[in-house]
Amino acid sequence: MAVQSDSGGKDDVKTQFVTREGTYRLMTLSEYSRPNRVGYTSGSGSSHVRVSLVSLPPGPGAAPGSDGPPSDDRICFNHGKELYVYVYRGVKKAADLTKPVDKKMYKGTNPTCHDFNTVTMAPDSVALVIGFSTGQIQLIDPIKKELSKLYNEERLIDKTRVTCIKWVPGSSNLFITAHASGQLYVYNEELTCGTTAPHYQLFKQGDGYSIHTCRTKSTRNPLYRWVIGAEGSCINEFAFSPCGTNLAVVSQDGFLRVFHYDTMELIGRARSYFGGFLCVCWSPDGKYVVVGGEDDLVTVWSFSERRVVARGQGHRSWVSVVAFDPYVVSFTDPESEEPEEERRASDVQCYRLGSVSQDTQLCLWDLTEDVLRPPVRARASAHLSPGAPAPALSPNGVPGKPPAKCAKTNKIGHKHAELSNAAGEPSGAKSKTTKVNNVSTLNISVGKAKEETAIGVNSLTQRLAGFSFGERRSEHRRNFSLTSKPEQKSASNTVAMRGKSAGAPDSCDPVKLIGTPSCPRFDECPVLEPLVCKKIAHERLTALQFRAEYLVTACADGCVNTWARPARASNGEARAHRRFERIDLVD
Repeated sequence: MAVQSDSGGKDDVKTQFVTREGTYRLMTLSEYSRPNRVGYTSGSGSSHVRVSLVSLPPGPGAAPGSDGPPSDDRICFNHGKELYVYVYRGVKKAADLTKPVDKKMYKGTNPTCHDFNTVTMAPDSVALVIGFSTGQIQLIDPIKKELSKLYNEERLIDKTRVTCIKWVPGSSNLFITAHASGQLYVYNEELTCGTTAPHYQLFKQGDGYSIHTCRTKSTRNPLYRWVIGAEGSCINEFAFSPCGTNLAVVSQDGFLRVFHYDTMELIGRARSYFGGFLCVCWSPDGKYVVVGGEDDLVTVWSFSERRVVARGQGHRSWVSVVAFDPYVVSFTDPESEEPEEERRASDVQCYRLGSVSQDTQLCLWDLTEDVLRPPVRARASAHLSPGAPAPALSPNGVPGKPPAKCAKTNKIGHKHAELSNAAGEPSGAKSKTTKVNNVSTLNISVGKAKEETAIGVNSLTQRLAGFSFGERRSEHRRNFSLTSKPEQKSASNTVAMRGKSAGAPDSCDPVKLIGTPSCPRFDECPVLEPLVCKKIAHERLTALQFRAEYLVTACADGCVNTWARPARASNGEARAHRRFERIDLVD
């Protein structure tokens, strides 16, 4: 199977790569970094560069198509003890590093993560919340520079590093921080933190987690404390579903946990094949959660089926960021001469996924329905009846909880005091019944190590990944840190779960989850190869974001790069528009 991959020397860094929609090119003039960064060292060993992008609403004097304001986009990135905010010019104009919107240098601590508030932003104002390596949190307005608040200033709430920080979707004043201590905190930016260490009382608990509130006479921060996973196990990242209803959390104990945010119910989970999970993201329609981690794999988990449905193998080191590209949603043969209506009917629903890793490589994956919804054993000759519906699989992750649908909510608030007796039915977006052509016959036998015989042709995803784009490798065997016998791990991998046990044997011993839908064995799950796998930096990659006209990457040396998408062909404008049309959440 041929994929675009690198076999060159250490300094063979690519400045362009080819996919079926065209060529992505590095815009060398759109590089954002610390001015005069040559020879610069952070001094404290912090090299995880994060990137935040925001598109501000246009000002009242900006006419459509005018060249008045240079750009409505702002970009924020951190490197070492410094944090920069620039006007982001995208692929149209060169970056001007001499005029940052805001620049901050910190002493004794490093900024580790940040997030813009898109609810309260205005043409001349935007709130930016920043987490630090010593546990403090800062709220600023980098444009007006009138806002500056500190939370956990005396480190009375948590002394460990802030690993992830995000605003609650739809909220103007609530944000969540994750810490290396394995705890999430919910803050209200309008409240203070208090001058003494908070005392907590149990509010709710479940399998592997517990939630606490502050025991005080007056409301103060933090509003809630979520204690998740093994004792002292770092929470590496969390992400809200597109509808804002569900929260996915990944930890160093190797678990993905998915919660219904308002009811605080655990509705699903998955286990890594080896090591911890480091990153997480949702598909644009909320049907799938993708995680990456120390097993060098990209793991796809189905929200509706509550199981791992595929793994991606292509990186040579830990996967640091995964992100869906919402602008590439279907595959159309560019040389097809079929009429427009027939071509539209033959389009294959496809998810484009990107991942970057400490191996300095960018991988792009195409996930199609024939892999994400594989046939069962009874449909060995599925090509004879492609329209037959696949049987529903029993849920996993949390025993006894049936899969439910994700509903859009207008209010994403923290009204937990009213929800102690709520039923809390989780929801996921409805799956569409799609036509499956040339179905893969990788049969999944849950709980067994039996390898099924492949009947028929390869899956569409594998055939698409087999297209040649110039550079080919005869072999795609990679060296990565997978253990062949995960059952024989040391006793240190046995996790002491916090919270009450659900009573099932696998609730207290994650090793026993291997071979279940939460963590199928390697031969029980489709293994995908990347469509593109390119070395694009000298240092390990730490950020990846997709936008309509470009994608953004960042690496540990503080360099933020912009990659222009392929130019749209004039004779195929309708096809290109359909290929780059963003996925919208369906009610």
